Amino acid sequence: MNSLKGVHHVTAITSSAEKNYEFFTYTLGMRLVKKTVNQDDIQTYHLFFADDRGQAGTDMTFFDFPGIPKGQHGNDEIHKTSFRVPSDDALRYWEKRFARLGVEHKAIALQFGKRVLDFTDFDGQLYQLISDEFNEGVLSGTPWQDGPIPLEYAITGLGPVHIRTSQKEGMNAFLEQVLQFNEVKEESPHTLFEVGEGGNGAQVIVEHNTVLPSGRQGYGTVHHAAFRVEDQTVLKEWIDRLNNHKIPNSGFVDRHFFASLYARVTQGILFEFATDGPGFMGDEPYETLGEKLSLPPFLEPKRESIEQSVRHIDTTRSTITFEKEYE
Repeated sequence: MNSLKGVHHVTAITSSAEKNYEFFTYTLGMRLVKKTVNQDDIQTYHLFFADDRGQAGTDMTFFDFPGIPKGQHGNDEIHKTSFRVPSDDALRYWEKRFARLGVEHKAIALQFGKRVLDFTDFDGQLYQLISDEFNEGVLSGTPWQDGPIPLEYAITGLGPVHIRTSQKEGMNAFLEQVLQFNEVKEESPHTLFEVGEGGNGAQVIVEHNTVLPSGRQGYGTVHHAAFRVEDQTVLKEWIDRLNNHKIPNSGFVDRHFFASLYARVTQGILFEFATDGPGFMGDEPYETLGEKLSLPPFLEPKRESIEQSVRHIDTTRSTITFEKEYE
């Protein structure tokens, strides 16, 4: 059985695609590599922010469902997304940057032997930067070369996915027995798991919590988290594995940019399994990634009506020269 390779992407919900684009582009310095629509709700934008070339394991994506209420963080949810930065020194850069830009954040802390920095966006979405200084395992991506963040401090990919649950034994068993994660360490109430080559890019942190009420999905919360598989052959192996364990799942789903499989673990936690390719470079040149509305072939005949139903967002950056911001 081919193991999962690590975290593929995390998809969350935003109240404003425009504000979301501004925050990730100008504050976090991540590259918009694809501006498309939710394939199951084509009136909704789906924005993909990633590393310089949109590699699997580096992308954070967002839906902006029209009219959705604000979510409520709580139990039974994927409650925090983390991003990898090269070093402890990078965290100190980000701590100063967040203070200067008025981004709500906490002090640098220690988590399972790695230094981390928690922060929050305009929707109350929860994030964390994690240092790769002492990291071993899955390699990270390449920072956005032309973005505003100095390359030695820039975000390079996704770190551990944080899950909160009251059902500790059930979640641990699912991760270990079905998804083949290994328990690495426990710092109560948190347990660290990793898969494949391990390291920051292949980890899940489970928080056992019996106090908080259940979370409620809406803007400011995570919709689902995805894990990497090599290709469609391996994805079909995982479909068989979930079926053998009697885990309800979507079966094979073609998302054009990658192939997928979805499984709802609990009412509030949805996992996806996604192939590393084909990726985001097939329909746009490197220089202008994310600047046009990109549609998969099956939606292309509906382009005119889709463009009329989703508002225009100017995401042109190829004509902008970003100065590296060292402060």
